Amino acid sequence: MTPSAERDNLARGMSAQASDGPSTRAILRIVGIVVVSVITLYLIYLLRRPITWIVIAAFIAVALSSPVALLERSTGRRGRAIALVYLGVILVPVLIGAILVPPLVKETNKLVDRIPSYANDVTTFVQKNRTLRKIERDYNVTGKLQQQAAKLPSKLGGAAGVLSNIGLAIVNSLFAGITILILSIFMIGSGGRWIDAAIRSRPPSHHAMLRRATSDISGAVAGYVAGAIGQALVAGVTSFIVLTILGVPYASALALIIALLDLVPLVGATLGALLVGIVTLFNHFPTDTIIWVVWSIVYQQIENTVIQPRIQARSVNVAPIVVLVAVLFGSTLFGILGALLAIPAAATIQITVREYAMYRKLVRMEAIEEGKEPPEPPPTILAPTPTPTPPPAAA
Repeated sequence: MTPSAERDNLARGMSAQASDGPSTRAILRIVGIVVVSVITLYLIYLLRRPITWIVIAAFIAVALSSPVALLERSTGRRGRAIALVYLGVILVPVLIGAILVPPLVKETNKLVDRIPSYANDVTTFVQKNRTLRKIERDYNVTGKLQQQAAKLPSKLGGAAGVLSNIGLAIVNSLFAGITILILSIFMIGSGGRWIDAAIRSRPPSHHAMLRRATSDISGAVAGYVAGAIGQALVAGVTSFIVLTILGVPYASALALIIALLDLVPLVGATLGALLVGIVTLFNHFPTDTIIWVVWSIVYQQIENTVIQPRIQARSVNVAPIVVLVAVLFGSTLFGILGALLAIPAAATIQITVREYAMYRKLVRMEAIEEGKEPPEPPPTILAPTPTPTPPPAAA
């Protein structure tokens, strides 16, 4: 082969390899997709707070859709039904505050007044114990404790800065809560029309299936809220009974705190039990505290493994193991908000997958009827293999 022919073959090979590689347009398309994805994720990060508010507002709107529909059938007017439901939503925190704030303020003032006497009791106890007396002589623990206890009432006035920060946080929380409620009112008022318009944009044969899916999702969210309230009610009632038997003051307020915190999955019940355990330290210590700790541990195990999975499985129609896994995953990824929304999200995914499978089956049936897709062949039935006849035995 001549040198010129070799050079031609080499050039043709290089051009073939270049044609086999990605084109400039494909590379630009990939780079554009990556850039757009990065910009989108960055915008989502910047807008994470309003996006979170919108998600919470949508959850509230879906959860309240059932009570609004019930009142709408009774009153005949949707606007009046929405106003009554949201009036109840607003009055609930007011009633809770009216129950909790007076005993909280009273007991806080009483605790501050009794701190010097508690310090004297500690001093007396130390003086009666030989080992503690030696520690007292070396470090003067009780003397420093009494000094700080005597200064505590005067230091309460210096807490204005802390209270101002708390007040600012409360104002921000109120602004967020009002914004979320307004968003949910708009969603529950006009969300139905948006859903109907989206359903009507699909072929008529899909309308019934899509309406069934949206109805099932709404029922799952409403069932989750009802189940969470039922679980919190069980925790509050049982705690009230135990606290009443122990003779702990303000048993109703403490039980209400436990019920409210029990609405938070995983950590809420533990936090409520810890707060009430601190209160029992000042009432027949250590008997009441030991009884309360033992009861709280037993009840939380029963609630986490029996009450919560069964209530949520019945109300949301999700398997108990899925409930537990969803709460664990949601709390790990998104904290308390993820734990609150994990179960309705799992129910929504389950309903979506089920309806999508039915949708694919419906589309295939329509394609078969229109002749665009051949029907599935019938299953092949294999003929049984004849059993060989054994040879006759030799005489």
